[in-house]
Amino acid sequence: MVRAIVGANWGDEGKGKMTDMLAAQSDMVIRFQGGSNAGHTIVNEHGKFALHLLPSGIFFPHITNLIGPGVAFCPEDFFKELASVQERGIKPNIKVSDRAQILMPYHRMFDLLEEQRLGKASFGSTKSGIAPFYSDKYAKIGIQLSELSFPDVLKARVHSICTQKNVILEHLYGAPLLKEEELLATLEEYGRDMAPYLVDGSALVHEALSEGKTLLLEGQLGSLRDPDHGIYPYTTSSSTLAGYGAVGAGVPPWEIKSVLAVTKAYSSCVGAGPFVGELMDEVGDELRNRGGDGGEYGATTGRPRRMAWFDCVASRYGCRVQGATEVALTALDVLGYLDKIPVCVAYEMDGKRLHDFPATAIQYHCKPVYEYLDGWKCDIRNIRRFEDLPENAQKYVLFVEKAIGIPVRFVSVGPKREEIIER
Repeated sequence: MVRAIVGANWGDEGKGKMTDMLAAQSDMVIRFQGGSNAGHTIVNEHGKFALHLLPSGIFFPHITNLIGPGVAFCPEDFFKELASVQERGIKPNIKVSDRAQILMPYHRMFDLLEEQRLGKASFGSTKSGIAPFYSDKYAKIGIQLSELSFPDVLKARVHSICTQKNVILEHLYGAPLLKEEELLATLEEYGRDMAPYLVDGSALVHEALSEGKTLLLEGQLGSLRDPDHGIYPYTTSSSTLAGYGAVGAGVPPWEIKSVLAVTKAYSSCVGAGPFVGELMDEVGDELRNRGGDGGEYGATTGRPRRMAWFDCVASRYGCRVQGATEVALTALDVLGYLDKIPVCVAYEMDGKRLHDFPATAIQYHCKPVYEYLDGWKCDIRNIRRFEDLPENAQKYVLFVEKAIGIPVRFVSVGPKREEIIER
């Protein structure tokens, strides 16, 4: 059986915690897209971790963790992150698909140079090299990990890459040129270091499925960052949808039986683009400072997250494009300080109410329409049964459930693994 855990919004919904919790019921956890440009924050008995490239199942010794071929794989980030968890006593069972492609140092350089060139028109990139990586992948000038064992292939590939990239570096950016010998030396080092971790990911996944094992697909970011269905062009460069899990992990589409979409009890967003209902005042500042575990700041970049109240329009759409079968509502405890809790139930544009999430260009002309729910004004982090929640907290969850049209299976009442209610 295959289950996917994905984000229903702009990212930063609390997927890492859900993967960490549900991994205990799985045999394999697979990262299927994205790279080191976003992080999953996990708090468990080992401490607090911000994972960027490693799958969230690394804390369980019985789990095989696989980085799939859909991932933008940066060897430097991989080994840095691996060392950081090993130093804290974690011994991950980690494998990397040999069909994954390498995010090279020049991808980050091009990302930075382009953001600088765009100036105020930039896309809010994390400058992790993701867009240049996927551009090269689909232009068929990327380098697969499997190619590291073939020096002649690498030499020809690097020559072709430098020929193209150096024209752009010289004439568009006025930047230093790539040197073939330096790139080949880097790739030789990658080949030595990566050899113990590389596997035929497709064969590994097929074997697990044939043995009836449970696989957990871990997505990065959320629905609204998908390049086809999100707030393009303010998106990431790989599909963030559960449907892409079949491609990026290498499982048959019909094997994905469950899609858990994760959404916060309020909204947060890192990066540029439209964000209907954004709180640009002290109200947003207070929500940001109370949110998360130590505040709402990007796990990868440390940037302050943009804040808004729960958005029924965006969340309903996000669950729909994910094909969600169930929902996890996280960070409900954060709202415990409020007398009244605004919820965005529709958008308004030119006096007309919109209940379907519109295309990016339209969102700039929309404003939120709120309903106000009564708060519960108490700490709920120690509660483990839904019926033990304050009545108004229950009503809030049921309101969200009705608005998005998908059963809320899990309610998170704190950042720790055990601080969760299963309905």
